[in-house]
Amino acid sequence: MGHIPIINELAAIAALGVVVTLVLSRLQLPAVAGLLFAGALAGPAAFGLVTSVDAIEVLAELGVVLLLFTIGLEFSLSRLQTIFRQVALGGLLQVGLTTAAVAGGALALGQPPGRAVFFGFVFALSSTAIVLRALTERRELDAPHGRFIVGTLIFQDLCVVPMVLIVPLLGSSSSMGGAATGIAIALAKAAAVIVVTIVVARQLVPRLLRWVDRARSREVFLLAVLALCLGTAWLTSYAGLSLALGAFLGGMAIADTEFGHRAMGDVMPLRDAFVSIFFVSLGMLFDVRVVMEQPLLVLGLTVAFIFGKGALATVAALVMRFPARVAWLAGVGLAQFGEFGFVLAQLGRQSGVVDAAGIAPILSAGIISMFFTPLLVRVAPHVTAGEKLLAPLMKLLGVRSIDQADATPGETPSGHVVLVGYGLSGQLIARALEACGVKYVALELNADSVRKARASGATVYYGDATSPEALEHAHLAQAKALVLVMNDPSAVQRVLTSANRVAPKVPVLLRARYLAEKPGLIALGAQDVVAEEVEGGLEMLSRVLRWLETPRNLIEKRMREAREATQTSERKVTVPRRTLGEMQALADLKLERVSIEAGSPADGKSAVEIDLRKQTGALMIAVQRGLALLEQPDPHVRWEPGDVVFLAGTGESIRKANRLLTEHAVLPVLGDGDQ
Repeated sequence: MGHIPIINELAAIAALGVVVTLVLSRLQLPAVAGLLFAGALAGPAAFGLVTSVDAIEVLAELGVVLLLFTIGLEFSLSRLQTIFRQVALGGLLQVGLTTAAVAGGALALGQPPGRAVFFGFVFALSSTAIVLRALTERRELDAPHGRFIVGTLIFQDLCVVPMVLIVPLLGSSSSMGGAATGIAIALAKAAAVIVVTIVVARQLVPRLLRWVDRARSREVFLLAVLALCLGTAWLTSYAGLSLALGAFLGGMAIADTEFGHRAMGDVMPLRDAFVSIFFVSLGMLFDVRVVMEQPLLVLGLTVAFIFGKGALATVAALVMRFPARVAWLAGVGLAQFGEFGFVLAQLGRQSGVVDAAGIAPILSAGIISMFFTPLLVRVAPHVTAGEKLLAPLMKLLGVRSIDQADATPGETPSGHVVLVGYGLSGQLIARALEACGVKYVALELNADSVRKARASGATVYYGDATSPEALEHAHLAQAKALVLVMNDPSAVQRVLTSANRVAPKVPVLLRARYLAEKPGLIALGAQDVVAEEVEGGLEMLSRVLRWLETPRNLIEKRMREAREATQTSERKVTVPRRTLGEMQALADLKLERVSIEAGSPADGKSAVEIDLRKQTGALMIAVQRGLALLEQPDPHVRWEPGDVVFLAGTGESIRKANRLLTEHAVLPVLGDGDQ
């Protein structure tokens, strides 16, 4: 049997991808960059290891379909509505500003209108894979700039759908009016397909997947999920729309069922394999000859991606009322080419919007910008020049902070606590301070949180605590303490530095994610650091041992040992309590209550007088008299009519006690579920 060429080439691509990715990982570059570089080396412009380019592109297109399918799996219809409310404005600003600026520049340089809009689309998209990985590694997904970047990336991913519909029309119509009509028809088609998909998702898909699930076969379930993915992709392509749109809708259809997470777990390995081929195929588009022949053009486009696009994203963040530091970091995070930009580039070339020579410099510059992104994201938090340059623009756009806070004239707070961060932890601390009569001033970078908090009367201001000016306006020098509960590790370090300059004698208490961060933070001036991983680990330790029915004294001993090895706490050791039904050794123990009636054998008698324990085996654990509950009842105290006696014992003991106290019909014994 002869060798199949594509198998040889896939083997070469896989081996080269592994080697290149491992080498670049030593330089802290992500796997995506390694795959792109491997593709550039294997492509026809370099070593020429791949000749079956068409076959590779087919596999790459399957990778795009699976990628969009999994993106659809992450967006149920209800979640999509929530995301739109949160990120539509910021994403629309970034995509709109970038598209308009690039299209305007292209028109000024003499490009046709359709091509100018196409270039705007290509520039507007950023790299979801690279940026999310960088934010995750730096633990900045929940930081203010991380939230803005993630929201914008989500909006960009959603924008791919209309862009994919529009691009083929940009080169097919002879006039802008004709193009607009074609775009309107395409969007109407898309709306109809979406409506049909929603109806099918609600009615048919859950029943189909439940039917498949009864087979109890992972292979059959995976085939059913792939059939839905590829089937919806084929149906949309049959309707004249894109495969990518169909795959996205297919994912959304499954996301609204109880099988969404399972489908994601089953498809993910397959998706990663094909998406890797996709990135390698994109790398093949990088042509070093283009860089050599047009170095100034490629350099200019690279600068446009990193600085121009970054500046527009920064402006979008400022318009959203984020302070200079957050806007600067958001701009750096979004300043690169995107994976779907390659998809649009291929689509534009196939549709005749642009030729290979026209798109090649953009692809080369885009790949270069993707290589630089991880390094820039790592360096940006330590560069303050960008923030200083943005300060005038921030004031021009009216970004409101604590500097303009509406404080009572002439009132200077003192003896208060300055609280930085008003998430869940910040709110808990603020409520406790309020309850204890301690004044506080909170600084927060989430505008929605500030607005809601101030509406409820909380003293929360929109301010960047890394700025010495913000700390001064919060009167840190007159405060009793500075408490930091932030989600941005690099920002915490900068707040400590600023606090040392503004009020070096004010103690700083802060929260860190990892215990390993504690020595460095103490060295920067923190008086006390609480590591989340330690507190979370201790809570898990306590709960695990409690579920294993370990005696309380041994649990407390283990927790003291763990604290001594990690960090001390002012809080006493607490152990979660369990109900009787949760303890296996006491599984047969029942609880019951008996009411003492006038004239009954127990009326006017005590537990000792009727010998309750010896006669029945039941134990009196409490007595309710009126509204008072006697948790430690005296066995010599006589019962009165209306008293409710709480008894513990086996089912037989409870029945005997009931007969002894009442001589009436036996009451039903409460089971575990009634306790």
